[in-house]
Amino acid sequence: MTTKMKFYSALTAHRRAKNVASHLSEKLASELGTRSITLRKGDTVKIARGSFKGKEGKVTEIDRKSARVYVEKIIRKKSDGTELKVAISASNLIITDIDRSDRKRFKRAGKGKK
Repeated sequence: MTTKMKFYSALTAHRRAKNVASHLSEKLASELGTRSITLRKGDTVKIARGSFKGKEGKVTEIDRKSARVYVEKIIRKKSDGTELKVAISASNLIITDIDRSDRKRFKRAGKGKK
């Protein structure tokens, strides 16, 4: 186990959740008054780095233990034909639309620094 993984595995749950945050698109950043926000299932993201750069989709799953995010339709095929979901680091994503079902989320987001 690497030192980085030891650090993440030792964090408490609420601090581990903070590590799964991404930058907002320019439009959302000006609307919410903050630069980044914690990712949640249902948010629409655009991949900014890596082999899937430019693709967009909704967040289907978040693995807080390894600080990775799974996006719908981002898959790779194994040699036997089975498909695997690709884990992407939250820092390589840009949030283009957020799930607006939780009102408390917006109260917290608006209090960040610009």
